[in-house]
Amino acid sequence: MTKEKKITLAEGAGGEKMIEFIRRFILQNLETPSGEIPLGMLDDSAVIDGIVFTTDSYVVKPLFFPGGDVGSLAVSGTINDLSVMGSLPIALSCSLIISDGFSLDDLDKILGSMRDYSKRAKVPIVTGDTKVVEKAALDGLFINTSGIGRRSPYLDANIKAIRKRRKYEYNWPNDSAVASGDKIIVSGTVGDHGVALLSFREGYGFETKIKSDAQPLNQMIEKALKIGGITAMKDPTRGGVANALNEWAEKSKVGIVIDEDHIPFNEAVISACEMLGIDPLEIGNEGKALIAVVPELADDVLKALKATEEGRSAAIIGEANSEYRGVAMRTSVGGTRIVEPPVGDPVPRIC
Repeated sequence: MTKEKKITLAEGAGGEKMIEFIRRFILQNLETPSGEIPLGMLDDSAVIDGIVFTTDSYVVKPLFFPGGDVGSLAVSGTINDLSVMGSLPIALSCSLIISDGFSLDDLDKILGSMRDYSKRAKVPIVTGDTKVVEKAALDGLFINTSGIGRRSPYLDANIKAIRKRRKYEYNWPNDSAVASGDKIIVSGTVGDHGVALLSFREGYGFETKIKSDAQPLNQMIEKALKIGGITAMKDPTRGGVANALNEWAEKSKVGIVIDEDHIPFNEAVISACEMLGIDPLEIGNEGKALIAVVPELADDVLKALKATEEGRSAAIIGEANSEYRGVAMRTSVGGTRIVEPPVGDPVPRIC
C-alpha cells in the first residue's frame, strides 16, 4: 500500500519547498491568465483591471512580541505587499478566526494596534469577518487581511525614467523586471523581525536589543517612486533577503551579486545568528523593502529613502549582473559564495 503523502510545515515556510508546493497544487488548480500581473507570476500582489489586490494570513506565535503584535504585523504586511507593486494602498479588510476562551483584553489590544497602524499608514480597514471556533481546532487567534490599491500617481513618471535609459516592457514593477546593471537597495537592517521573535519565544535574551521591524512602508516607497527608475520592489518576508533575491534572479533570468560589507545588520542580529547557526539573509523581515533601480538613479533613490524614518539605514548592497547565475555574495574575507534560496524558514511562525 502506498503511503499517503501529507503536507508539512516546510510547505508554508517561504523557501523552495513552498514554491514547489504552490506550483504543484495551487497553480495547477487555480492559475488563470487574468490580469496584468496574474496569479502565475507569484508576485507580492496581483493586478487586475487596474486594481492591485493582495491577501495574507497571520499565524504568528506568540501573538505579542518585542516591537509589535499580530495586529500591527497584519496591517503592515498587507500594506507593504500592495506598496511594492507601485500602488497606492486605499483599503484593507480584516477577518478574525478566534478560539473559544480567547482573552477579550488581548483581542482589544490587537485590534487597537490594527487601528493605530492603519491610521499611521492612512489606509483604513473597511470590511471584515469574525469566526469563533472550538479550542480544539485553534488555541489563539489567526488574522487574515486583504488589501486593494490603485496605481501610484508617480508610477508613470517612474517607468518613463526607466525607459529613457533602457528597454522596459512592463507597466508595473515586478519580480520579472530586473535587468543587468540595476542596483539593489535594501531599505534597512536585515533580519530584525525574525530574530526578535525567535529570541523572545525561546528566551535567548537578544530581545532586549532587537525589536521587530514591522511597519508600513507605503509612504517611504511613495517618496522613492517620486525619484523614478525603480524596476522592481519586494517585501522580503518568509525566506528573507536570500529567498527574495533568488526569486528575482530566477524570474528575471539575471544574476545578482551582493556585497556582505554593504548589507546593514543590527550587531545583535549577527550575534544571535552566529550563536544559533542560522543565516541572517534567510531570516524574515516585516518592515523592509528590496528595491531594484536603474544605476543612473540609484544614488538619488537611496537619498530619498534615507531621508525617511523607515529608510534611514538603507543601503545599496549590490547589482544585477548577467555574468552570474543565481545570487552570489562577495564576502568580508574576500571570497565569493553562492546565496541559495532556503528550503524552508529557519524561524517558523514569524508571520
